[in-house]
Amino acid sequence: MRVTIYGSGYVGLVTGACLAEVGNHVLCV
Repeated sequence: MRVTIYGSGYVGLVTGACLAEVGNHVLCV
């Protein structure tokens, strides 16, 4: 699944890392 996270603060980056860990394609903006 492709996921875009708006707001790459601490919470956004941690969330993105967790989603990428389980196999998602993550784009942080």
